[in-house]
Amino acid sequence: MCIGVNAGVTLNEVGFDPLIAQNYHTSPTMGITFRYTSEKFLTAYCAFQAELNYARLGWNENIVDANLVPLPDTYKRNIDYLQMPFFARLAWGKEKKGFMFYFLVGPQIGFMINESEERSAQWTLNANGTPNRPNGVAEQYNLKVKNKFDYGISGGIGVELTTSCGHFLVEGRYYYGLADVFGNAKRDFFSRSNHSTIIAKVSYLIDIN
Repeated sequence: MCIGVNAGVTLNEVGFDPLIAQNYHTSPTMGITFRYTSEKFLTAYCAFQAELNYARLGWNENIVDANLVPLPDTYKRNIDYLQMPFFARLAWGKEKKGFMFYFLVGPQIGFMINESEERSAQWTLNANGTPNRPNGVAEQYNLKVKNKFDYGISGGIGVELTTSCGHFLVEGRYYYGLADVFGNAKRDFFSRSNHSTIIAKVSYLIDIN
């Protein structure tokens, strides 16, 4: 049994329909990791892993005008979550001292704790006063998050070095959200608005049994 801390960076996009052009929203993530190794099956070490993490997700718009010419306008939405992933973990290698390669996958839930907007002072408008965007989509501005509860599937691969000082891990993950940030009913503008996240993370664990 192990417990420890983790930290890393998230690269997030929101899958909007209608489409909104984006660059990756890059922000930190950090939290606490708990792992219980149950048994060895053939050559694989089987374990259960749970985490409680803080992560800042959201989207960072790549703003161009109706002719696809870049504009000086900038817009970023920050959405802060407490996240709890639950993983089944399979690892191969040396359990006591040395390197292991591992794979993990499982469900993840999250709860929004805060949201904020960052936008440039300059805001390019059309003659009718609406933001100049290639597909006319501007409903996301000032639109509050409707669904604070988030859930989806997360998985990744990594390497672990076990020493007398503890366990050192480096891994990459991908999270696909199954919930929408905004409402998706017929009366709502967006039919889809789910998170898609690439995560790079390092962790340090110590044995407690």
